[in-house]
Amino acid sequence: MQTIRLGTTGLSVSRLVLGTMTFGLQSDERTSHAILDVAAEGGVNFLDTADVYPVGGNLQTVGRTEEIVGRWLRGKRDRFIVATKAVGKVGPSPWDQGASRKHLLGAIDASLRRLGTDYVDLYQLHADDRTTSLEETVDALDQIVRSGKARYVGVSNFLAYRLAKALGKQETRGLARFVSVQPRYNLLFREIERELLPLAQEEGVAVIPYNPLAGGLLTGKHRREGGPSPGTRFTLGSVADRYQERYWHERAFATLDALAPLVAQSGLSLTAVALAWVASHPAVTAPIVGASRPEQLVESLRAFDTALDPELKKKLDELTVQYRLGDAER
Repeated sequence: MQTIRLGTTGLSVSRLVLGTMTFGLQSDERTSHAILDVAAEGGVNFLDTADVYPVGGNLQTVGRTEEIVGRWLRGKRDRFIVATKAVGKVGPSPWDQGASRKHLLGAIDASLRRLGTDYVDLYQLHADDRTTSLEETVDALDQIVRSGKARYVGVSNFLAYRLAKALGKQETRGLARFVSVQPRYNLLFREIERELLPLAQEEGVAVIPYNPLAGGLLTGKHRREGGPSPGTRFTLGSVADRYQERYWHERAFATLDALAPLVAQSGLSLTAVALAWVASHPAVTAPIVGASRPEQLVESLRAFDTALDPELKKKLDELTVQYRLGDAER
């Protein structure tokens, strides 16, 4: 597994990130630990989680994923880069969510307890909380870094202009700077190429995209005729509607049909092509790949070794250009 610097920091991380949001619901603890073992054996040293995981859960399951990861990390914490996130709702009180100083300072302590560590390497805002001023949020994150509870801070699901605004506030006030952004990015969702990725390149912000396989649709295992498969993100608890809205529609399946001959000609799997395409963008640092079974991760690790032929990449770009354009440009 190759390594790469995380943005402009001096930190080197694996070129692939293990996403853990399936741990604790789709995958029990034993299976989750087996997936972590496969990742470690494959050279992955970058683990991403969040306080609200497992995905598809509820207030009774929040924190379960961090606990599973924390138990696996015992005795080997210093060998891994650990990233987690906050902002999502984790309790019944109105302040048990968001990016306020009160919530973030409490959330980092709760995550550290569950993970069994005294610091995380990367602490990220899971989403943009528009009800809290950026000034309050970046001040709280700076306090977390200065306290030693996080080495770096980043964001997820931020629009380009909001990230630019936050970076400006951090720079002018001498605060800990966002070193990474975690956006959704795949062959079926390319809108971030228009503004967010150019901003990240210009500002030296690492890009660690999630959903590179479109929730599993770009593995080729789903068929429109049979409907969403049980036990997948398209049928899982609180996220089923979100994933069906994102990907389960005729346009996506028509794109998959058009991709099929290109993939067949390349001699590669659809998984390999989709992962290699995401990783090939010069702004991308390390894609996040998850699994609900160890063998799925084995396939992704093998696929990630694939070098994408420039001519094939050009054809993929042309075939999926509609997913790069805004509604007004389609």
